[in-house]
Amino acid sequence: MEQEEVMDTQLSDLTDLARRISDIYAERFGVDRDATWYLGKMTEELGEVTSAYLKLAGQGRGMGSRADLEDEVADLLGFVLLFADWQGIDPAKALQRKWGRYLEAQEA
Repeated sequence: MEQEEVMDTQLSDLTDLARRISDIYAERFGVDRDATWYLGKMTEELGEVTSAYLKLAGQGRGMGSRADLEDEVADLLGFVLLFADWQGIDPAKALQRKWGRYLEAQEA
């Protein structure tokens, strides 16, 4: 499969990808993936999403691109999936349970 091809968008597949890359990163840099690391990385990536968006919107320092914003959103999603996996949370089920109830209430 070529890199340009779209990956399967199942959250479980994306979680597996994030876990594999995180394992490589942790081994390469000797990272202890504890609560501080998971929470810190999500916070860091949210800040980078904000910065990339502001640059793209002409409100930040420097020039931004759509690709920069997409990359930072990908990083944030990856770390959210890693955190959920670490905590034993199925993010698809959690989202359906939490957000799906609003549709159920509206349809009732």
